[in-house]
Formats: sequence, C-alpha cells, structure tokens
Amino acid sequence: MSIHSVRRECANLAFDNSIPPALHVKSGEEITFDCIDASNGQLTAESTVETLSTINMGAFNPVNGPVFVEGAQPGDTLQVDVLGIENPEWGWTGLFPGFGLLADEFPEPALKIWKLKEGFAWFDEKKGIKVPLRPFAGEMGVAQKAKGAFSTIPPYHTGGNIDTKHVTVGSTLFLPVEVEGALFSIGDGHAAQGDGVTVRLSVRKDKPYTKTPHFTTVTEPEGEFYCTTGVDSDMREATRAAVRNMIAFLGAEYGLGRVDAYILCSVAGDLRMHEVVDMPNYVIGMMIPTSVLKAARS
Repeated sequence: MSIHSVRRECANLAFDNSIPPALHVKSGEEITFDCIDASNGQLTAESTVETLSTINMGAFNPVNGPVFVEGAQPGDTLQVDVLGIENPEWGWTGLFPGFGLLADEFPEPALKIWKLKEGFAWFDEKKGIKVPLRPFAGEMGVAQKAKGAFSTIPPYHTGGNIDTKHVTVGSTLFLPVEVEGALFSIGDGHAAQGDGVTVRLSVRKDKPYTKTPHFTTVTEPEGEFYCTTGVDSDMREATRAAVRNMIAFLGAEYGLGRVDAYILCSVAGDLRMHEVVDMPNYVIGMMIPTSVLKAARS
C-alpha cells in the first residue's frame, strides 16, 4: 500500500464539511500525519507556569486534515487502524482556570513538563514516579453532515476530541460517515507532543450500526475488547447510549436478540468514563472482552 503524508501546516481548529481536503486517498491506504501538540506550538519544553498567562486558548487543539477517502459515502463506516506513533523527548500537562472536571477546586494555573524516555513518562525522577508510555491521539474524527464549523474542543458522535487512551498503536477505531469522502482529521497527541501518527483508513460497508465511535483494543492482562460509546451532554444519556450501541453491535455481529444482548452486557460489559473534561459532551464506553464472543459469531 502507498504511504501518504499530511504536513503540520494542514491544520484546522474545526470539523467542517466545507474545508477542502488536504489529501485524497484510496480505501486501505496509509497516511502519516505530522501533528503539532494541543497548544498549537505555544508551549515548549522550557515553558513555565507563567507562560500560561500569555497563550491563546482559542488556538488550542488543531487537527490535521481533512483527508478525503475515496468510496466513503454517508451511512458507511470509516475504519482507522492506528499503526504507529512517534514520541519526542518531552510532553506537558496543564491546569487552566475554569477548565476541567474540578475547575472550581483548582482555580490556579499549573504546568507540568514531563520527560519521555526509556518507555516511561517521568513525573518525578527523584521519587521514581513514572507512567508507562502508551501514546494516543486525542482527536480523531470525521466531518458531520450539518453545515458549519464544529469546535475541536468537545467530542461528538462523529469522533473529535474523544481523548480515549485505549485507542493507541494496534487499536482500530470505527467512525460513522456522514459526508462523501468522510473527511477524516487527527491531532492532540497525548504523551506524544508534536508527534508523527501513522494510520490506515478503510471504508467499511458492513457496519451500518456504527452511530458513534467504536473501537477494538488490547489491554494487559485482560486481552482484546470491543468498545461502543455514547456521546451526550448528559452523562446518564451517554451511558444509556453506550449500552444501547453495544446491544446493536451484538445483534448485528453475533445474532443476539435485544434481551439476550442486554443481559450479556449486564454481566460481561464494563462501563468506563473515557472523556469528561471537554464540555459540553461526555464520552462513556461499554467494553466487552472479545474472548466471551469468539465462538458465537453469526
């Protein structure tokens, strides 16, 4: 398969079906994106907390693209195989006034610069506090059928800022296509600031039940999971949608009736909060181990 690339300069601050494609590819081809970090290059390894008062928050979360995938039509599903992510030597975490789940309890700005080395993100080398590196792109989405610019800050049913750590190298994301060509964009590297991300984009005609982001991922020691999501401004409704979408998946792929699928979800499913920061929407996931289903495909 040919490998294409999208330069860092091909970045936008919205998902909008009127933005001209940066690249046209065939289904099944690979693309490498030269992404800039979520601050849009405003933070560096030398930045301090004082830097936060000078940055433009309106420039945050750029996404590279969009990429037009030939053959993708409304009602299809775009399969995104995450093939590789390159790490530099540093990353950052910031607390911004008025932003975040506990914004009222943490009103002061803060900035943490991490060293990324030896397979870990180092929080405190003297104390030996480190986090295993498992980089992922927080932003992966396609254009909506509705006209207008949709901010890259929140997640949507078409993807966007889903901030789901399980969608890393080796994982596969499925997104509902609403416009011709899908118009896929990606960005917001986590533990991969200023990263290079390589994905394979494929058009699927056999997953019409994909109405929100779905994905497959492998976690240790549990193994492989299939996850459906619910995206809503109401956390309970997002949770209900995640379960409802898993019921639809189990019916379509394994021939289970709605009652049986619902019962299986209640026993084998695992509900997780994937994204609760970027208002107004939440992303809730329903994950089920594929080992439970291996012998049951219809």
